[in-house]
Amino acid sequence: MRGFGRSIPGVLLALAICVPAFADSQDEPPPPSPSGAFGEDEADLAARLVINSLGLAPDDPSNAHDDDPRAAALGERLFNDPRLSRNGAVSCASCHDAAREFQDGLPLGQGIGVANRRTMPLEGVAWNTWFFWDGRKDSLWSQALAPLENPVEHGADRTALVQVMAADYARDYVAVFGPFPDWGDLPRHAGPLGDATAIAQWQAMPEADQRAVNEVFANIGKAIAAYERGLVPKGSRLDRYLRVEFGGIEGAKGALTADEEHGLEIFAGKGRCISCHQGPRLTDGFFHNTGVPSVAGLPADAGRLAALDQIEADPFNCLGPFSDAPAEACGELRFLLRDPKALARAFKTPSLRGVGRRAPYMHAGQFATLDEVVRHYDAAPAAEAGQTELKPIRLDEQEIKALVAFLEVL
Repeated sequence: MRGFGRSIPGVLLALAICVPAFADSQDEPPPPSPSGAFGEDEADLAARLVINSLGLAPDDPSNAHDDDPRAAALGERLFNDPRLSRNGAVSCASCHDAAREFQDGLPLGQGIGVANRRTMPLEGVAWNTWFFWDGRKDSLWSQALAPLENPVEHGADRTALVQVMAADYARDYVAVFGPFPDWGDLPRHAGPLGDATAIAQWQAMPEADQRAVNEVFANIGKAIAAYERGLVPKGSRLDRYLRVEFGGIEGAKGALTADEEHGLEIFAGKGRCISCHQGPRLTDGFFHNTGVPSVAGLPADAGRLAALDQIEADPFNCLGPFSDAPAEACGELRFLLRDPKALARAFKTPSLRGVGRRAPYMHAGQFATLDEVVRHYDAAPAAEAGQTELKPIRLDEQEIKALVAFLEVL
């Protein structure tokens, strides 16, 4: 490979090894193996990084409908329907814009109000183990439910949502999930997470009616998740470069500039980016404290540490009554670890696919440019809470420029 001082297999192996998601283990990611340790040639190593090696999204045992095309078609309609909001103006697509890598380009998400965190992109989301910046949801369908009731996102309530389903989506719903469950006279607006009136109305409902509403509510999430499973990451110039250089594919040899090649080397070597951004999606799916500063005016955010109780108490988690999974399939949830030192202000590693088009960056849009991101990681400032995992890298200006150039390739 032109421009690389190290052995090609060693650098590619560091990039290409697709380390499984660490679930909630606190173990450090394994270091890259030495060159040639697996006896694979360069083409095999490159093939494990390129997007073509991602394969099919893993099955979600908690959603029996995740591969049903009828559920996906229904989910796409729901994803784009602003009626699933209190004001009739906010849909999932309002923040997850297909033209913007399924995010919104804003420092903080905006629905009915303004959120405290940035909107995460959705391409490749079906490969996640945990969802949201803090991982407070353990399935894609359960994640899809949370914004619907969030007062600053959709701001809807459960009885209003299920009544929209019964009135406007009955045929499609029944085709996927079977008949609607029986319920009595539902209040127009009631739910356990609504305003005081909605909560009071919910608490006054018979338990059987609450259960019936929750069943349809869960199925709304399962349909949306079936659609979102089809949002796969796009290829980039890096993929074309590796396939041409090492996969025997015909094409232009100059797919990367000298700066971009140098940035690839830094990414896999001196910059240590590969420690968290690994595999075809360039993420380990885990949570890390990297000393990112808080934002003035926003509430204190403890990240992953504050999410653990929410996960276990969630009736829509893998072990809950609306999950389709047997208990033995819920290992990540059953074996949560609670290390305050490791998890305080730890946030999920985002995929770097499409990162050049996703400014601003970090969980609350703290950095406006990739140059700012690289300089933060280079300096490795102390964490405001917990302990940062970063150590100073000491890149020079040319190396910073090269690393930013490589990130833009993605």
